[in-house]
Amino acid sequence: MKKPVDIVPVGNTLGEGVLWDCGSGRAWWTDIQQKKLLRYAPATGLIETFDLPERLGSFGFVESGTQIIAAFESGFALYAPESGALDWIARPPHAAKNIRFNDGRVDRQGRFWAGSMVEGDGEPRGKLYRLDGDGRYEVCAANIAISNSICFSPDGKAMYFADTPKQVIHRYALDPESGELSSRRIFAITPEDAFPDGAQVDCDGCVWSAHWGAGQVVRYTPDGRVDTVIDLPVTQPTCVAFGGDDMDLLFVTSARENLSGRVLERQPQAGNLFVYRVAARGMSDARYVRPLSGRLSE
Repeated sequence: MKKPVDIVPVGNTLGEGVLWDCGSGRAWWTDIQQKKLLRYAPATGLIETFDLPERLGSFGFVESGTQIIAAFESGFALYAPESGALDWIARPPHAAKNIRFNDGRVDRQGRFWAGSMVEGDGEPRGKLYRLDGDGRYEVCAANIAISNSICFSPDGKAMYFADTPKQVIHRYALDPESGELSSRRIFAITPEDAFPDGAQVDCDGCVWSAHWGAGQVVRYTPDGRVDTVIDLPVTQPTCVAFGGDDMDLLFVTSARENLSGRVLERQPQAGNLFVYRVAARGMSDARYVRPLSGRLSE
């Protein structure tokens, strides 16, 4: 088992959506179920926690200013962690009460993508949304159980996406100008006990996928072959991000949710943030090109 270079002891219930801010040299992520946003500075070891108005499924950094673009459980908003200022952009109507926003990421052109998911039982009525720079959103896919694995090729011409229970990562052609998706194809099928969760792409166009249930992060080559496997000391890794001065550190969030006391005795690190040094380099995430002001779309 590859040893992490750092383990951040946060014990998240459902750590998710980790991102690296190159400007400040800090990792950010969300504990969805605890309504927390966390920030960690490896250089100093400082961990900061911000309370949130709703559960936060995913987020991205904004082109200028100190806000984030947030996919809260009920919709899209610009949110300022330091002050708590909240500016709603859109609250798309969910098809049922047990649907919330989940995974998301900003594409290379500055648009924010986020998908919704069904909690508990129910028909797969989640959707994949694209939030454009003018604050308008579009539904790009539907009939989804759990949206995950949203990430983009280095040239911005492909998007990866998974409906987690189906255990398939798909690759779409993405028109850089319009944001339209087409030509969906199977990119990778995960093993029986491995469910594709959050993912990110490195400089070589390889996809790094957190495999919930299997306790692994897997690197897939651009043609979908397994290239590298990192075994974690926990079974529920959730998302990955590249960071550090040389962008060769892999940050991995994890979860304690639904693990019994007996299992947690065997996995005392569950819910922590793991940091690995890898033989690959990542790319900094693009930033959302924000609208001039928040606007609630119905």
